Amino acid sequence: MILLVEDDPDHEALAMRALRKANVANEIRVARDGTEAIEYLNGIATGNPIPQLVLLDLKLPKVDGLEVLRTIRASDKTAILPVVVLTSSDEERDIVASYRLGVNSYIRKPVNFTDFAEATKQLGMYWLLLNQCPPSQ
Repeated sequence: MILLVEDDPDHEALAMRALRKANVANEIRVARDGTEAIEYLNGIATGNPIPQLVLLDLKLPKVDGLEVLRTIRASDKTAILPVVVLTSSDEERDIVASYRLGVNSYIRKPVNFTDFAEATKQLGMYWLLLNQCPPSQ
């Protein structure tokens, strides 16, 4: 299962379409703001499935993506989850803060929709097909 944390409906739809086009058969759950993402992750202790991958936007309403990442890394249940920041920010402070908080990869969303779809497809293929995910805890 993939947890896609994305507040832009167009980016959400494009990511979903690109992952399906790449034949990624994993279930995709969407959190549309940081609070929703944290609530889902906190629910792992009570039965929510552990994602194999979190695709995380940084510029989110309510709670920003860095705080979501901080929450992920603070819990024993989610500390080793693969997290890829997929954001429009190319600000150095966001990149540095993400890596300091333990992000596995930082990818700037391409402006062009075709390039965005291709980048998302490649992400899905690498993280779900080639990468060896940690075992569920």
